[in-house]
Amino acid sequence: MTVLDHRAPERPTLDAQDHGALEPVLPQRPTPKQNRLVDQFELGLDAPICLTWELTYACNLSCLHCLSSSGRRDPRELTTDECKALIDTFEAMQIFYVNIGGGEPTVRPDFWELLDYAVDHHVGVKFSTNGFRITPERAARLAATDYVDVQISLDGATPEVNDAVRGVGTYDAAMTAMANMQAAGMKDFKLSVVCTRHNISQLDEFKAIADHYGAQLRLTRLRPSGRGADVWDELHPLPEQQRELYDWLVANGEGVLTGDSFFHLAAYAEQDGTGGLPGLNLCGAGRVVCLVDPIGDVYACPFAIHDRFLAGNVREGHADPRGEHVDGFDGVWKHSELFADLRSPQTGGACTQCSAYDACRGGCMAAKFFTGLPLDGPDPECVKGNSAEALAAVDRTTLPGQSQDHSHTGTVRNAPSGIVPLTLMRRKPTSACDESPLAGV
Repeated sequence: MTVLDHRAPERPTLDAQDHGALEPVLPQRPTPKQNRLVDQFELGLDAPICLTWELTYACNLSCLHCLSSSGRRDPRELTTDECKALIDTFEAMQIFYVNIGGGEPTVRPDFWELLDYAVDHHVGVKFSTNGFRITPERAARLAATDYVDVQISLDGATPEVNDAVRGVGTYDAAMTAMANMQAAGMKDFKLSVVCTRHNISQLDEFKAIADHYGAQLRLTRLRPSGRGADVWDELHPLPEQQRELYDWLVANGEGVLTGDSFFHLAAYAEQDGTGGLPGLNLCGAGRVVCLVDPIGDVYACPFAIHDRFLAGNVREGHADPRGEHVDGFDGVWKHSELFADLRSPQTGGACTQCSAYDACRGGCMAAKFFTGLPLDGPDPECVKGNSAEALAAVDRTTLPGQSQDHSHTGTVRNAPSGIVPLTLMRRKPTSACDESPLAGV
């Protein structure tokens, strides 16, 4: 595992000569008492180490747990020229790399043009794909392109488990894509797995698949965001599976990427004296990471696409402390009131009194928000059980709804098979805007 999983692609290694001064410049703020990386990150950086860019909400699939409720394209998407201007900003801010997702980014007609533009402007790109469009020709093109990494999504080590969540034929598509990448000679591309109740027992199999294709395994946490909120109760790992996952990572995690997905598990180290997990044990939202969505809205976190965490829009900019207008993403990142608040050290809340607080820092902000828990309270999957009472008291009818939903309104060719039994209770939208982003326009 690596700290954050926020690093430039590994072919070739970016250095100062290639990319300018890659070391993030810390803002002029009080020096932390301890010179730990996490203490510096808590205050925020002058530019995100990486950011997620949802290039489009269009998708050829309809995965049950999609955190952005993707499916249909939003007609207000940034144009090709606007996307290139945003990449210019990323280059000027010396952002380490951009994690491009969606939707399925490869369905956007100008995707490959934008990929080349980013590479030509010294912005490393990692993009996530379901693999359907990774043909042998495109795999060869990717293998020959510097500063690009690819994540192939797979959520079951068998078709029965994967296709029930991601859709019919998606297992075979991912395998074909990985075979094409391997044949093209691309090294260390990523096999990306969202950990669920039905695939925790398949961790060894996932690692074997990654090793077979010369890929690197990347495990991420299921969040109750987007359509993931509708299947959270059925899909999120049980408490005993959380422990199984932690033990597996301790035993096998060398070389397995996790980013900041599982810092809520760090309390196990405090409980039993194990060495813990490498990685960031801090919510990086608005501090070192953020999300730009297809229409240019900037959110604090890729897993919290909700008006509560909307910081601004790259088309509008922001006012700096002197009241002067600062255009674009740079202005939003540096002068958003939301981001300033998130970068303020936490001084209260139930978790600060817990003996494991320094290890897990209270867990995931998005997971708390979408399960109805206070942001300064325990994570809904707190391994010490501190959230059980609070979760029991939550009025499920008042949970935060989606701010937007781009899900397909009709049938989807690769609809999930439903082999894994799921009881899907879609929440009734609280307003027309929850059903259509263009309602009332």
